[in-house]
Amino acid sequence: MTTPPVYSTSLGSAYQGDALDLLKELDDESVHLVFTSPPFALQRQKEYGNRKEAEYVDWLIEFAALIKKKLRGDGSFVLDLGGAYQKGVPSRSLYPFRVVTRFCDELGFVLAEDFYWFNPSKLPSPIEWVNKRKLRAKDAVNTVWWFSKTAWPKADITKVLTPYSERMKKLIADPAAFYTPKKRPSGHDIASAFGKDNQGAIPPNLLQIPNSESNGQYLSGCAVVGVAGHPARFPAKLPEFFIRLLSDPEDLVVDIFAGSNTTGSVCEKEGRRWLAFELDLGYLAASAFRFLPKNSSAETTQEIYRKILQQEFVDLREMSPQLSFLEMPSANYSRRTTRRKKLG
Repeated sequence: MTTPPVYSTSLGSAYQGDALDLLKELDDESVHLVFTSPPFALQRQKEYGNRKEAEYVDWLIEFAALIKKKLRGDGSFVLDLGGAYQKGVPSRSLYPFRVVTRFCDELGFVLAEDFYWFNPSKLPSPIEWVNKRKLRAKDAVNTVWWFSKTAWPKADITKVLTPYSERMKKLIADPAAFYTPKKRPSGHDIASAFGKDNQGAIPPNLLQIPNSESNGQYLSGCAVVGVAGHPARFPAKLPEFFIRLLSDPEDLVVDIFAGSNTTGSVCEKEGRRWLAFELDLGYLAASAFRFLPKNSSAETTQEIYRKILQQEFVDLREMSPQLSFLEMPSANYSRRTTRRKKLG
């Protein structure tokens, strides 16, 4: 990167600027994963800068074209995209589907899989059609599109296994008491290996993750400096799922609409290198709170925020939490330690 970072940690750096310009500074085929959530194409203008629906798809495809060049051959592009209603009527916009078809038809992306993020804590909306007129159910699901350059991107579902149900635990303990290996009416051949303990169940593509954080490190820092948190944050569990699924320790993950930099903070904990791009310097300054120790003083928090707003570089490498050997996502501790020293 030729643009200087706003702040850096042990594994990554945050940059202020237009992501179209910043993406061009990356080497081609250097990025393992792009995970991002752009401002959605909503009818009501939001403070974080969303585009109108009519121009949204053209705007977003500019970023996607550059991302495709920067991704490695086995890399992935994961896009969290919320839906919207058409103006003045209770009918859904088709813009998310136009995004997908144009990414694939015009840019040559492959749709590896569609995921659905269900946020059970989301408030009923839109107000007119849900709360007032009682014509529609509340909109509580975002589509998360997983794109790749080929049909064979790097992925390992065993990294994101979910806990077994109590019934499945009993089945594994005593398979003969629960089922007999045979071909089912559905055509599925249930063999004896069905009772094998694989340390967890394969997750579905419906991700139930509440978005209800109210007192974490980031919001505490915002309170100290007297600013509101980013209004469109996603929970850490969302990028965590895809970072674990689609990358390995030391891989490079990029978020081009970083906001409060949840993606970068997850990468730091998961041992991934990361880059965060954000146009709004205020959002970026507050995002640094995610990398401070929990016992940071109010003076330290305020000083870091002030320096970033004054466009002074802040080095957080000594302050961001370090993973211990037992916490490392990979057993390959020595090679990653060497890499961290090079980054430092």
